[in-house]
Amino acid sequence: MNGELPRWIDIGLIPILNLCLALLVSGLIILAIGEDPLQAVAIMVRGAFGYEEGIGYTLYYATNFIFTGLAVAIAFHAGLFNIGGVGQAYIGGLGVGLVMLAFDSVLPFAILAPLGIVAAAAFGAAWAAVPAYLQAYRGSHIVITTIMFNFIAAAVMVYLLVNVLIKPGQMSPESREFLPNAQLPFMHEVLAGLGIPFTATPLNISLIWAVICCVGVWAYIWRTRWGYELRTVGFNESAAVYAGIRPRRIVVVAMCISGALAGFVGLNEIMGVHHRLLINFTAGYGFTGIAVSLMGRNHPFGIVLASLLFGALYQGGADLAFDVPTITRELVVTIQGLVILFSGALAYMSTPWVTRGYLALTASRPVPAAGEA
Repeated sequence: MNGELPRWIDIGLIPILNLCLALLVSGLIILAIGEDPLQAVAIMVRGAFGYEEGIGYTLYYATNFIFTGLAVAIAFHAGLFNIGGVGQAYIGGLGVGLVMLAFDSVLPFAILAPLGIVAAAAFGAAWAAVPAYLQAYRGSHIVITTIMFNFIAAAVMVYLLVNVLIKPGQMSPESREFLPNAQLPFMHEVLAGLGIPFTATPLNISLIWAVICCVGVWAYIWRTRWGYELRTVGFNESAAVYAGIRPRRIVVVAMCISGALAGFVGLNEIMGVHHRLLINFTAGYGFTGIAVSLMGRNHPFGIVLASLLFGALYQGGADLAFDVPTITRELVVTIQGLVILFSGALAYMSTPWVTRGYLALTASRPVPAAGEA
């Protein structure tokens, strides 16, 4: 019997165990300040899923996590660690904003919506293409270059919004608001059109695009020749070269797709929620996407589940900080950080003892005698 675990353990049981460990440590912290951990969990669950507004905000946050989680996953399958999701989302949002500011007075929504998608993907991919080229053709490490490009993206956005794109006569570094035909419909507006009342939240139809991207990434990675080449490079670059695959090209393509997916955060935030260009709209979604991807085992279905979890942590944590004064916003961030720690950096911490337990159980099963069914 080898040491490999069944997929239901690797992608199901182990992430759940890691989440339980994070909640256990969080519960001990809450207990130490004199509050009831079970009551805190109940408040968070109710805040995330117990009423319409909470559900809307949970799904809104989850939409961004799906985009950034998919971005990390597709790079990871190529053997790359893309930490530049924040910068790529920033520049993707810039692309969306520039298109809307330029054409919202002359084009209808039916044309602006596809243009927004294309702009988010193109700008995000272009921002990821430079670190990809440096990795593939100059030997620069992708982790270092993508981190550097996060800071460059932030500086570029500050300069443009302070000196170029700021609305005349305005103090805050924001562009003018887009016209209504350049705004994605909110989900409560769509549901109202179908006769379904729903509380107003930032959730918009970019959630639908996130689901489409999940299906597209799954099909690309596991159902196409290009996805096979990408995974081959990620598993064994030498074998890929022997098979006639060009790893340099795969690195650039994988990073461009990764950057395009991260850029869709800009679609959700800029075209879907804020309806203007502004600073810091990424709100750390790119870094959380790393934990989302690792917890979801770099599979779109797992990423959706992990995104819902982190969306619930964001929304439920806000309700927890509001309902229990002794549990401050900083403590809620600590709880979120513990989940990220156990789901990301310590994602495989429990694997050795789970493996030993599984092997011990399977080894104790009786082996059928010869001739038995």
